[in-house]
Amino acid sequence: MSEHARGRAGRRIDCDVLVVGGGINGAGIARDASGRGLRVVLCEKDDLAQHTSSASSKLIHGGLRYLEQYHFGLVRKALAEREVLLKSGPHIIRPLRFVMPIAPGAGMRPAWMIRAGLFLYDHLARRDFLPGSEALSLQEHPAGAPLQPQFRRAFAYSDAWVDDARLVVLAAIDARERGATILTRTRCTQLEREAQRWTATLQGAGEELRVQARCVVNAAGPWAASFLGLAAGRTGARALRLVKGSHIVVPRLFTHDSAYILQQPDGRIVFAIPYEGQFTLVGTTDVDYQGDLDRVAIGDAEVDYLCDAVNRAFTRRIGPEDLVWSYAGVRPLIGEEGGSASSTSRDYRLETDRNGAPLLSVFGGKVTTFRKLAEQAVDWIAPALGRRVPGWTDQACLPGGDLFGRQPSARAVRDFEAWTRTRQQQYAALPPALVARYARAYGSRLGAMLGHYRSRADLGEEIVPGLFEIEADWLARHEWAHTAEDILWRRTKLGLFVSPARRPDAARRLEAWLAAWAARRGTSAPAAFMRAID
Repeated sequence: MSEHARGRAGRRIDCDVLVVGGGINGAGIARDASGRGLRVVLCEKDDLAQHTSSASSKLIHGGLRYLEQYHFGLVRKALAEREVLLKSGPHIIRPLRFVMPIAPGAGMRPAWMIRAGLFLYDHLARRDFLPGSEALSLQEHPAGAPLQPQFRRAFAYSDAWVDDARLVVLAAIDARERGATILTRTRCTQLEREAQRWTATLQGAGEELRVQARCVVNAAGPWAASFLGLAAGRTGARALRLVKGSHIVVPRLFTHDSAYILQQPDGRIVFAIPYEGQFTLVGTTDVDYQGDLDRVAIGDAEVDYLCDAVNRAFTRRIGPEDLVWSYAGVRPLIGEEGGSASSTSRDYRLETDRNGAPLLSVFGGKVTTFRKLAEQAVDWIAPALGRRVPGWTDQACLPGGDLFGRQPSARAVRDFEAWTRTRQQQYAALPPALVARYARAYGSRLGAMLGHYRSRADLGEEIVPGLFEIEADWLARHEWAHTAEDILWRRTKLGLFVSPARRPDAARRLEAWLAAWAARRGTSAPAAFMRAID
C-alpha cells in the first residue's frame, strides 16, 4: 500500500478523500487529488470503466450538435479540453476528421446553418494543430465513394477519438503512482458521518475494510443519486435523467480514415467511425432507461435504428445479422423527464454538502470534460481540507503520453506515427501491426511492458489471438485486470477479433490462464484485496 494510505490497527485505512466510483470522473478526481498531496482511496464495485465510461462513442469532441441547443459554454469548455487531452495522451487519443454528407430530405439542416455552426466550432476555442472545417465535393473526395449517389456535397471538420476504457485506467494508474490506493471490485456498503470525518465500510472479495476519510466524493455515475441516499439520507437537489446510449460494431463500411456524422429524419445524428482497423462503430441512440443498471443491453429497436441510419447513407446495406459486437451504457444526465433524451444537457454539476464532514457529488458530465471536472472538484475539496495547492493536470502527460519529454506537446500528436515506426524498427522481430497496437495502448511504457524481451519466444504463449502472456501478465499486475472480460473488452479490444461462436472458448482459456497466474503468485481475490491495503 502507498505511504499516503497506511493501515492502522487492523484492517483500517485513514485518508483525506474517499472516492466512490471507478469511472472516468472518479479516476480523474483521484488523480488530481493525489497530485495535490491528498491521501486518496478509490473504491469501485466492479472493474474500472466497466459501465458508462467504456460505453461511449469513443470521442473527445466539443459536441457540434450542442450548438443547436445553445450550450455554447459546454462546447467551448469541451473544445478547450480536446486540445489539452490530445497533447497529454497522444497514444490513446488521436485526431479524427469527420464528414457530414448533405442532401435534401427530412432531418437535414440547411447548408447555411451547418456552415455557421462549423464557423463557431472552429473559433469558440483555440486550435493548436487541428485543421478547420471545409466544404467537400463528394464526387471528388474519397469520402464520397461508399455513400449513396444523392449525397453530392459535405462538410468536414476535426475532433478526436479516444480509447475510453484505457483513459480511465491510465487516470487510475497516475493516481496510484502519486500515492492513491485503488480498490476495484470493492463496494461501499455503509457510511457514517461525523462533524470532521466519515467512516466507511468497504466490502471486497469476502473481506471487510474500514476507511476513515475527511471527505467523501460520490462519483458513482448512474448510481450517484442512490449513493447520495446512503451518504446523506437524501436525493440530489435536481433530477438525474438516466439515458441509455447503444452502439453496434459491424465489418468495415469504408477504407479511408475519416468518420461520418449522419443526419437522421428525426433530427438526431449518428456517427460511423473507423474502429480497430477492420470494423466500423455506429452510434449512438438516446433512450430513457429505468431498468437494472447492472444489466444494460441494446434493444432490438435500437439495432434497427442504427442499421437504418447506415442504410440511408451507404451503398452497402447491413442488418442485425452483420453485428460483430454491440454495447450499451447508461448516461446520468442533468435534467427532468420530458423533452427528447438527445436534447438533455451533457454538462456536469458538482453538488457540495458541508453539513458535517465534506461531501461532494458529481452529476452528469462526459468523457471530454473529465479533467476539468476533476480540477474543479479538487479546487473545492483541497481548501475544505486545509490544503491550498493549484491544479496541475493541464500541464501533465497521462501515463505513456510522454513520448518526447515530460510536458504535453503538440509534437507528440503530429509525430506519433513516426514514433511508432521507430518502435517497429526497435522490435523488428515482432509483426508491425502488433507493435503498433502496443504503441497505441502503452505509449512510452511499451518498453516496460515488454520487459526483457529479446525474441518472439519471450512473448510467451498466445492465449487468444493477439494476446500473449507477456501482455496478460502486465495487465494483471499493473492494470487491475482480473477477468477475461476485463482484458478482451476493456484493456484491449481483442474480443472483436474472435468470432462470436468462439468467444466463450477464448474467454475460458483466458480465465484458466488468469487462475493459474494468480495461483503461481499466491494472489487469490481476497489476498489481492488485502495486499492492496497493506
